[in-house]
Amino acid sequence: MLNIISPGIEPDAAIMRAMFAARKSVFVDLLGWDVPVLAGQYEVDQFDNVHARYLVLTDDEGAHLASTRLLPTTRECILSGLFPMLCDGPPPAAADIFEITRFCLDRRLRATERRLVRDALVVALADYALANAIAGYCAVAENSWLRQIQTFGWQCERLGAVVDVHGEHLAAVRIVIEPNTPALLAAAGIRATGLPSVSGKLAA
Repeated sequence: MLNIISPGIEPDAAIMRAMFAARKSVFVDLLGWDVPVLAGQYEVDQFDNVHARYLVLTDDEGAHLASTRLLPTTRECILSGLFPMLCDGPPPAAADIFEITRFCLDRRLRATERRLVRDALVVALADYALANAIAGYCAVAENSWLRQIQTFGWQCERLGAVVDVHGEHLAAVRIVIEPNTPALLAAAGIRATGLPSVSGKLAA
């Protein structure tokens, strides 16, 4: 199930807690990011504010499968505020461009399930953009993730060179969303199919 959490709409507290806990498991416990952790359980930073939007995939019992955060580029976001050096020019800043951040796949998923869930979240990003007059996205991507993004079929380009930042090879990307983007994703094998259930499973 796709849960859309937008400014001005009271979020489901359980879904938000599950998302923040999953982010802590992935970005702090697994990847070792030095980012804030709330109450020892939840990865929450300064961009998790009233302006952020979230797409959260859950299974039939409400367990977190995957999620991502969208930040308006008309305000300071991760690219413009923390990594502007990744862009050859000014970072994107427009009402119809949002920044994709915290793209998170739940660690309880097996490899085949991760692919299903990843693809469903990518399709959701395209569909959400088309339904909300969003012309494109930008993002900061580690080089291995960048290579995946570039195979999805959508129009994607780097905004500058790949830069070594504290031992990570990072790049800024822009993704153009147009009416034919879902068809381009499908042609590249990116489709939203049946989602797995992780309720009751132990984290890998």
